[in-house]
Amino acid sequence: MAAVDEGGSSTLQLDHPAFLQRVKAFNEQRGTSLDVAPRVNGRSIDLQKLYQVVVEWGGYDQVSRAKLEWRKVGQIFGLGATNAAAYAFALKTVYYKNLAAFEIKDRHNREPPPKEILEDVTARGGDLLTRTVANYRQPSAEETVASGDDEATTPNGADKMDLDEPGSGTGRTTRGLRQAPPQRVLFQPDLSSSRQTRTATGHGQSPQPTAAPNSAYSGFSLPPSISNYEPRPSFPLTLRGVTTPANNSTRFYQQVNQHGNKRKAKNVTEPGSGFDGPNIYVRTLQALKSGIPGEIRYALHHLVKISHERGDKFRFEAFPGMAEALVEYIMGITSEYYAIQWRITYDENISSDNVIDALNGTPDLVGKMQRAKRLDFADELCNEETLVHFENVMQAGLATRNLLHMEENAQYLVKETNLARDMLTMILNLPQDPRLTELRHYMWDIAECLVPYWTMPNPPSSDPLYQLLLNEIQESPDRGAIIACLRTLCRISMNLTVNNDISQVPPMTINKIVDWCLLQDEELVAAALDFLYQYTASSSNIALLLYHKKSTECPLASLLSRMSSLLHHGETEVQTKVILQHAVPEIPATTLPNIPADLLQRLLQMDEPERSNVWLKCVFEEHKDSEITQIALWTAYQSRFMQYSNQTLPNATGLLPAAEFIKNVSIIFESATAQVVNGVQNKFIIKGIRPRRHPTDLRHHVYLRCMWKPPGQADYCNEYLPNGDALKHHLWQVHCGLRFKEGSSAQYSAEGTTAINPRIDCYWGNCHRISTGTPKLDPSIFNLVRHIPMHIPIESNKITNKDAATAAPSPPPNRNYTMLPTTTPFSPNTLGPKGAHDPRFWTDATKKTGSPIARADMEPEGRDAVWQSLTFWNTPVDEKGEPCGLSHTAGLVLRNVARNLPKAVGMLRDGEVGGGVVMRGEEDEKEVGEWMGELFGGEVGEGLGWVMGFNQSLGGVVADVLALVRKGMEG
Repeated sequence: MAAVDEGGSSTLQLDHPAFLQRVKAFNEQRGTSLDVAPRVNGRSIDLQKLYQVVVEWGGYDQVSRAKLEWRKVGQIFGLGATNAAAYAFALKTVYYKNLAAFEIKDRHNREPPPKEILEDVTARGGDLLTRTVANYRQPSAEETVASGDDEATTPNGADKMDLDEPGSGTGRTTRGLRQAPPQRVLFQPDLSSSRQTRTATGHGQSPQPTAAPNSAYSGFSLPPSISNYEPRPSFPLTLRGVTTPANNSTRFYQQVNQHGNKRKAKNVTEPGSGFDGPNIYVRTLQALKSGIPGEIRYALHHLVKISHERGDKFRFEAFPGMAEALVEYIMGITSEYYAIQWRITYDENISSDNVIDALNGTPDLVGKMQRAKRLDFADELCNEETLVHFENVMQAGLATRNLLHMEENAQYLVKETNLARDMLTMILNLPQDPRLTELRHYMWDIAECLVPYWTMPNPPSSDPLYQLLLNEIQESPDRGAIIACLRTLCRISMNLTVNNDISQVPPMTINKIVDWCLLQDEELVAAALDFLYQYTASSSNIALLLYHKKSTECPLASLLSRMSSLLHHGETEVQTKVILQHAVPEIPATTLPNIPADLLQRLLQMDEPERSNVWLKCVFEEHKDSEITQIALWTAYQSRFMQYSNQTLPNATGLLPAAEFIKNVSIIFESATAQVVNGVQNKFIIKGIRPRRHPTDLRHHVYLRCMWKPPGQADYCNEYLPNGDALKHHLWQVHCGLRFKEGSSAQYSAEGTTAINPRIDCYWGNCHRISTGTPKLDPSIFNLVRHIPMHIPIESNKITNKDAATAAPSPPPNRNYTMLPTTTPFSPNTLGPKGAHDPRFWTDATKKTGSPIARADMEPEGRDAVWQSLTFWNTPVDEKGEPCGLSHTAGLVLRNVARNLPKAVGMLRDGEVGGGVVMRGEEDEKEVGEWMGELFGGEVGEGLGWVMGFNQSLGGVVADVLALVRKGMEG
């Protein structure tokens, strides 16, 4: 490879982030964009590696001059051999768009060409170092093919599509190059006998005389095909009559003519044969310009087919005159309605009623048509020539409409000529004729493709095409035409380089568009919402609607009401769980829990082995990762029941043998297994169970432990109670010193309780609510008794894990979410306190009367995660999770109105509405806050508040609307 200039060699030594930062800074200074992570054939391209490879191989110009060099570069990046030409050009384009100008500045220390002839054009060709504005000419498709470039260009003669004549059912097959036939080898069978001769078998035979060799065949033997030749058998001769002029003159002369034609075609080359001729694209262009009816029909037939099958590759700039010829032919339909023959000229000095100015556009084109003589046309009857003319114009309109969907073709037609604008004005102003309905729809689609590249006059009402669009929306009963006109008006203001605003739209038209939003037609509603979004983006339009507020035809109030309703379009109910408290794992118990007295009495009433089985279930639980030694389990069983084995209790029996007891453990607990751990001394264990932290009763309900720990006591009380009421009475009687009143079993007396507690306070865990709480409570026994139930759950007890799996699920709670009341007119109080509509601040009505969910004193025993089920009504989102659809567009319209309303109120107060000065009324003196309260209060405010709280998709858009409303009311 050729060496490159050593200037800027330090760039190759930079690390990857520094290299990208340097290239990005260069592109920002140049005014171009940088794609830092391009992809070709699904593979990410490292720009630094690509720059190093191309520079080491001589630079962009050197790699582009060498044939198939970019394919070799593509092989380094593993782009594959399939469709290598396309991938090579894609890789070349990546370098051309991102690194070519940087290479010229960094490696060659020169100023790169302007971006208009570098990044903004195609990557075909090379010679960037010598490219200037004066000498640059974009290569044509034929030059590209001749230069061997890897770009996929418009197919030439070698890449013809299957062609067929107009009206034919099938197309002729494309012929390929003939290939040399394979070499044939004659088959020579082995005719030698497989049987052994007498000589080979060793039998003696009489000697034979040797025959003298023939001089003609001396030195070699005859082949078997000659030596074994036998003549063919004779067959009887078949006689056929000869055709002569005497016996069959007609047949004779037919054979003579056929023989002469074959001989002539075989030996004589007729004029025009022997070459393929121009490709189909050049052929259609020349046929369209010829003016011959048959050729025009042929050209239009194939242009429709090309625009449908290969419209993404057919560029007008590759075939100069094609776009102009199509537009001129479509404009010729006016001759069927007016006695005028249009003359298209590119000379600015020629002016006449039948002259079309192709360069600057024709002024007063509608007036010229009206001044021309009107022809009578029949709606149903027409001759064949007229019918063919209409069909050809329809095909020309369809082909033009299909080809203009490519942005390059639309830009070319707008940049090179103004014929398209005159064509639209001319066709759309023709008389109403059913035969033109399809052509009108083509014109609306063409207008939608072209208007983003046009500069509308100021005011836009002076443009005839703009007035046509507004009139069509107001008067047309055609749904398709209305949708096309709305889309075209929307695209007028999409050109960010030109200040094109949708203005001077009558309020009645806006009102009609708002009414269309009530229909159950998503396509029409979507087009209407897109128009309203572009229309409300201008403050002058909002001011015009405010000026008409006092009239009955004002659509502003109905607009906001309808937009608020459309926020619910397409919403679906979604159940979402929000975690209120995370789960805390329980600390495993190291000792067996104490057996409550009531449970022990019930166990002693049982016989073995039922007693041991129930005892195991009450004090042990399954846990796959835990274990206990068999001797420890047997010892715990003995220590619990040995002292009662000899007592004279009902059904008192002795203890089970150790072997039977250990065997029953595996039967009671499914996951428990007896195992032996080998070691210096074998260890016998039960795998899969562990002691419970709290015992359970016979119904598998967990006992509640008393965690009262007054000063001076080493441990908690650790008394187990069966339910919350028993625990509460235990605390009141034992730890608070309350006693029953005489003659009552439910009322307590607090006399003499001060001696039990040295200081009146809550000693449950680490509570100390009386002395350290906020706010502090009076240290009285009354406050203590009222506070103690806060530590006791309302429910009796929780079910153990094993039985919870089979228990019936509890019904979902009735969650009562309340919204803040809305006042009318609108006021800041409508929004409520901060976060009032945020789901994180919602309260569950079912939890209001219960005990606190989080209790710090219960953390050692663990807790389950606490979830809250929330219901949302979300609207559609795209694949990235962003809001989309009609509801999102309605929210954007509301945001436009809220954003532009303050400025519109100022314009209304100054009398600058609709581009002129108007008389002010009493309503025009309102402040911004009053307008905000009037327009966004009532049902609109309630709807926005509801969406803010219950729609996760539109929460951000509605939050912006509410923030703008609050800002307008406060400002």
